[in-house]
Amino acid sequence: MKKNSYMFTNKQHTRKGIMSTILGVISLVTLGYAIVMSYLKSGNIPRQYGAAAMLVMFFAFAGVGLGVVSKTERDKFYLFTYLGIALNILALAVISVILYAGAYA
Repeated sequence: MKKNSYMFTNKQHTRKGIMSTILGVISLVTLGYAIVMSYLKSGNIPRQYGAAAMLVMFFAFAGVGLGVVSKTERDKFYLFTYLGIALNILALAVISVILYAGAYA
């Protein structure tokens, strides 16, 4: 018979990692909205969508930076850190594909 054992810890998630994840989600949602609206308008989009994509790029770079900095904290949980880094790198990859497609299409 296995005895139930509990492990109590005072570890917390890093605040910077949580902020990195939030920035990643905001970036991907904004990019998704801009892509869908661009598709629905057959590519005839206002300049505000380009400005939003540029803002997404800044958010994604900031999110990656926050994620990397939060990884240096000791005795913390790193779930949101890794999730934030992954989401922000994904947003940067989507921006890169959009820019590549726009330049060579």
